[in-house]
Amino acid sequence: MSLAEPVEVAPRPVAQLAPVIGTAREARLMSAAEAFRRKMGGRTIWNISSTSVGGGVAEMLQVLLGYVGDLGVSCRWIVITGDASFFVITKRLHNHIHGMTADGALTDDDAAHYTRMLAANAAELTQQVKPGDLVILHDPQTAGLAGPLAKAGAKIAWRCHIGADWQTETTQAAWDFLRPYLTAADAFIFTRREYAPLWMPAAKVSVIPPSIDPLSAKNRDLDNKSAHAILRQIGVFDGTARAGDASFTRSDGGAGLVTGVADITATRHPAPADPLVVQVSRWDKLKDMLGVMRGFAEHVAPQGDGFLLLVGPAVAGVTDDPEGAAVFGDCLLKWRDLPSEIQNRVLLVTLPLDDIEENAAMVNALQRRASVIVQKSLAEGFGLTVAEGMWKGRPVVGSAVGGIIDQIAEGTGVLLPDPADLAAFGTTVRLLIDEPGTASAIGRAAKGYIAAHFVGDMHLLRYEQLLSGLIEAS
Repeated sequence: MSLAEPVEVAPRPVAQLAPVIGTAREARLMSAAEAFRRKMGGRTIWNISSTSVGGGVAEMLQVLLGYVGDLGVSCRWIVITGDASFFVITKRLHNHIHGMTADGALTDDDAAHYTRMLAANAAELTQQVKPGDLVILHDPQTAGLAGPLAKAGAKIAWRCHIGADWQTETTQAAWDFLRPYLTAADAFIFTRREYAPLWMPAAKVSVIPPSIDPLSAKNRDLDNKSAHAILRQIGVFDGTARAGDASFTRSDGGAGLVTGVADITATRHPAPADPLVVQVSRWDKLKDMLGVMRGFAEHVAPQGDGFLLLVGPAVAGVTDDPEGAAVFGDCLLKWRDLPSEIQNRVLLVTLPLDDIEENAAMVNALQRRASVIVQKSLAEGFGLTVAEGMWKGRPVVGSAVGGIIDQIAEGTGVLLPDPADLAAFGTTVRLLIDEPGTASAIGRAAKGYIAAHFVGDMHLLRYEQLLSGLIEAS
């Protein structure tokens, strides 16, 4: 069995973006792509990550590589393999880079196991990556590949999608763990400048924020009838969707139909007219699903109507996140302890991952139907669900941490200065439920802001600039 598995991505027509980005931005992208193809000279761009499903990194790669394929640039995506211990170690690294200390220190034995696992992956990858190729390694899971692939003659960019705005002893320990593996990298890419540790040469650090795809099944326009039918089909609303009503448009423009069912923990279900407060994220303690539940139970539900939906992927479907099942279990225990009148208004929803675009359509329907979208993270690399919610014209309440700060400009949403202040969280959510005119105005401003700053053409142009520099430096 191969350790490093290829991921096939279908091309996505760049021309479809024109109605969103305008002809001037489209022309700029096409011109840059033509110039870049000439520079490539037979090279291949390799993206190497730890999973092809679940989370924003995998979703963005599906989208960006689709556009790259349409632009005629040779690009491949490989997913590495690790055992359970490897992913426990890399999850600990993830948490420590965010400044979280609860899961124990990293040890020499951890480093030895991390090195062994990536050496096995590198043995396969170095048979495929050729001298002069460009390799983008994604996140701590892949950092140990930088040395072997650089030795094979590739140019290496390490892309870290996570980080903290300030350094602590905990973050320093994580960077000390990773630093020996990263000395061979030619470039470092972060979502925010603040995330880069001080030992990285400033000239090698680039800032490339993530982006959404407005034409993906998750973000494409979805009418109210289809959204309601999808929510009936997956079990959020009572009743059965009529045959064919739970439809959506796939990324390639083809017709899709939601046939899957969510796993829902609930004693009661909302009606289509009920206000919904929705958080969509991984079952990750940094997303603070427990805090969202407490804030809703203590400061939103007692003051008026509305339901809370905590939504995440099926816990067995995200292979590189061993904490998912434990976090979901904690949420389930907390839900069981809620007073019955509050428990009746809280739903825990796990979405199947069997068909990624069907999963995306489920998220689309949930976000479009939300009265308020929240992302009350304790720490966040970027928080792509914020941009996705804003793109749908919904008011978003997010913590003032990490990349969420960069997405919510004044008047386009609400930033919470302290994620732990549940009363402020609840008061803000309650206000937006009770004042739909204010919520609508915020939502309209939010969509325009995302269209201007966080769509895929801007993302690709930033990558083109970085990779062109690596080629020119060869």
